[in-house]
Amino acid sequence: MLKKDLQPEFVLSLCEDSDKVMQFLADVKWENGFVCRSCGHTNYCSGKTYASRRCTRCKKEESATANTIFHNCKFPLNKAFSIIYSVCFQKRKMTVGEMSEELGLNPMTCWKFRTKIRKCIREHQNNPNDDVDVMDILMVAP
Repeated sequence: MLKKDLQPEFVLSLCEDSDKVMQFLADVKWENGFVCRSCGHTNYCSGKTYASRRCTRCKKEESATANTIFHNCKFPLNKAFSIIYSVCFQKRKMTVGEMSEELGLNPMTCWKFRTKIRKCIREHQNNPNDDVDVMDILMVAP
């Protein structure tokens, strides 16, 4: 079971555009301010890619997807959010085949990402009846 801090309608709106997802991840990831993972510096400038930040001291660039469940995601982020919506919010769970057909992805890609999400859910539950915050799943690298 999941705490639904994110409204299903909002998650569905993110499924429309990868840039919206990237901006949402950046806003959530750095809501308390940017801190460089390499040197701890808090000043930054825009990075080379959309919604990334570059430390002004050590010049290390960090993507909004780095160290999240989306780290090294090779398919569009809006499709990844569609899979998250399917796993976390839909009453009738979609099969991997249905997901694959709807999103235009390889069935194994859908299966692996869905498994990654379910693993994160299990890791955040102390027992099977505990609620898990959807944000915990999104912002933690498995």
